[in-house]
Amino acid sequence: MDWLLIALAGLLGGMLNAVAGGGSFITLFALVFVGVPPLMANATGTAALLPGYLASAWRFRKEIEYPANLSLKTLCLIAIAGGCLGAAILLSTSEQVFAYLVPWLILLATLAFIAGPWLLKKRLANANLPRVNTVKPLTAMMILFIVCIYGGYFNGGLGIILLATFGLLGQTQLHGMNGLKNLLSALLTTIAVVIYALGNLIDGQYLLLLAIMAIIGGYLGAALAYRIPQSLLRGFIVLVGFAMSVGFFMR
Repeated sequence: MDWLLIALAGLLGGMLNAVAGGGSFITLFALVFVGVPPLMANATGTAALLPGYLASAWRFRKEIEYPANLSLKTLCLIAIAGGCLGAAILLSTSEQVFAYLVPWLILLATLAFIAGPWLLKKRLANANLPRVNTVKPLTAMMILFIVCIYGGYFNGGLGIILLATFGLLGQTQLHGMNGLKNLLSALLTTIAVVIYALGNLIDGQYLLLLAIMAIIGGYLGAALAYRIPQSLLRGFIVLVGFAMSVGFFMR
């Protein structure tokens, strides 16, 4: 039953990441449910979903746009440095502290999942209006660095948090924002997973099955993306996020 649950979690997590995001909610819950400590479950789920990030980054490589006049080199350095620091903080966090933080982190990611599309929609609605980008490059770098630290530490809801951040920094072209989101997510997740592995935080027992099923789920999710209403998917993810948050709070 444990292996079946992990397989289903990988499949569903990969599908959700392909069409709406939030797959890490599912993998974290499944791993904790089968007995993996929360700290290791977070790292293992992130590692299992990494191939999907890499594939998405490659798919959108030609559509990347950069906010606040920042260069590609600068953004990559921010992602790598933030991912390193976030992963290092995770390694220094005790199991008890992380278990206490998990419901708050899930709640934060769920709220960002709710607010992010609203912020993007509002920003995109004003895309054709004259505007002046008042965000200075240094300010944009600091904001993105904080978000990348979060991604290296927890990763849950990272995609929608990055999209909302790009919108606040003045971007309005959704494909370009998606391209940059996938690139930064892939970079910071890759370096974070390397650090997780060096710190023995990845549970090898379930990693391969979870990763394979996530890849299959990502392929199926892409095929179903135009057949399932996104509002339905997002509602399901929000429901799961709140349910998991309440469950971990009670625990």
